[in-house]
Amino acid sequence: MAATMNPYAPPRAEVADVDDDGDGGVQPVRTWSAQGRVGRLRYLAHSTGAYLVLMLAAFLGGVVSGALHKPALMTVVVGIAGFAYFVFVVLKSIQRAHDMDWSGWSVLLTLIPFVGLLWIFKGGTSGSNRFGAPPPPNTFGVKLLGLILPVIGIVGIVAAIALPAYQGYVKRAQMHQLQQQR
Repeated sequence: MAATMNPYAPPRAEVADVDDDGDGGVQPVRTWSAQGRVGRLRYLAHSTGAYLVLMLAAFLGGVVSGALHKPALMTVVVGIAGFAYFVFVVLKSIQRAHDMDWSGWSVLLTLIPFVGLLWIFKGGTSGSNRFGAPPPPNTFGVKLLGLILPVIGIVGIVAAIALPAYQGYVKRAQMHQLQQQR
């Protein structure tokens, strides 16, 4: 029997630390958990989505409390939705810290002004780290939701600069036309 085995064939030993379940070596997305990792764009997308849900809850709470003439209902709805939003963002921030191979306690650094921008601009560790396998690749929906707020912000800043400049240009052009007519 030993004569039929190919001495150049790869070994067939099972290795315990290799997980071959077809997911490409990534971990699943955990929505309401502090465990695991989440990348920059998915962090931004989940935070944006949670914020939009919070605004929708506040709007619906306002409509219902206005229709029922119960302003206290608005306070309760926004309070519950705001607490859920806060917990969700803290959990996602912990996952984002894990992606950078930092402890979850480093989320407390976001209380310092402008330090929270690290969670958006600093890349995660490539490959596995002590918090697990890398997060899954971003889907089209994650990319779209993650880029909505930055694009709206950039367009808003450009509009805030360009519109007054354009109005000044129009005013100067009108004044120039008036001077030429005299």
